[in-house]
Amino acid sequence: MSKRTVLTGITTTGAPHLGNYVGAIKPCIEASHDPNVKSYYFLADFHSLVKSQDPQQMRQSSLEIAATWLALGLDTERAIFYRQSDIPEIPELTWILTCSTAKGLMNRAHAYKAAVQENLDAGEDADFAITMGLFGYPILMAADILMFNSTHVPVGKDQVQHLEMARDIAQRFNHHYGELFALPEAVVEEHVSVLPGKDGRKMSKSYNNTIPLWLPEKQLRKAIMGIVTNSREPGEPKDPDDSALFTIYAAFASQAQRDAMRQAYREGISWGEAKQQTFELINMELAESRVRYEALIAEPAQIETALREGAGKARAFATPFLAQIRNAVGIRRLA
Repeated sequence: MSKRTVLTGITTTGAPHLGNYVGAIKPCIEASHDPNVKSYYFLADFHSLVKSQDPQQMRQSSLEIAATWLALGLDTERAIFYRQSDIPEIPELTWILTCSTAKGLMNRAHAYKAAVQENLDAGEDADFAITMGLFGYPILMAADILMFNSTHVPVGKDQVQHLEMARDIAQRFNHHYGELFALPEAVVEEHVSVLPGKDGRKMSKSYNNTIPLWLPEKQLRKAIMGIVTNSREPGEPKDPDDSALFTIYAAFASQAQRDAMRQAYREGISWGEAKQQTFELINMELAESRVRYEALIAEPAQIETALREGAGKARAFATPFLAQIRNAVGIRRLA
């Protein structure tokens, strides 16, 4: 069986939440235990500059995200775990890719189009307050992926377009300079790809509707009890396919548990009982890891050591590969 290369990262703009966990972290950690998978996990601190100009927040978020992956059982002996900014080959590859990426492709990026539309709706210039970081974000993401010839990238549905762009960028480069880059595939788990937040919209820091991953037990229960539901009373049938609460439950449940909860919804389970069962399921999964997380947060030097060791492993691949890429585009020594 050919070995897959799996890569993912989380921007360092806030505390990890349940959506990060089920959509990216958990699938990646599971993949890291597969002997047929080579795993890359990174703190996307360059990406975070697009959204945040708060240096202290970036440092704290980096600490929390790194501690999260380690607490959840990432084996750094097998997986390559690093900070994006510790790999200087990535920004260099970003520029090389930028020079062969069509501007029209970037114009079609969902995030950029949404920002333009928001400006137009407000009567502003189309590009008001839009940075080149936002505009070129998909190229940096492509560089992250292509730098390590990643074959599979776990993403939410909202990130699938970026994977398609990375493939387009790789194909265009390969056409001009030779077959250097593998074409990555998006890996989306249908029932967990985009987790809803407490208000039913996508769980996102920008909506302020997240449930932080490492809340203490009592606070976690309070957050789950605060998930918005409709007004259907106990005993009245409820539609699991129209319930943010059920979607969150399903992300942590086995197939048998999902089937049983679907039946309970049809039989009119009360929202209070459904929320209690959701809390118990999530808390049971996270309780032991929460203890490890709190211990790691208290020892940042241990986390820093793991990140530096991971960067060394990542650069062992990235440095010679970038030399190949430089040679392919004509950046060569004269003698």
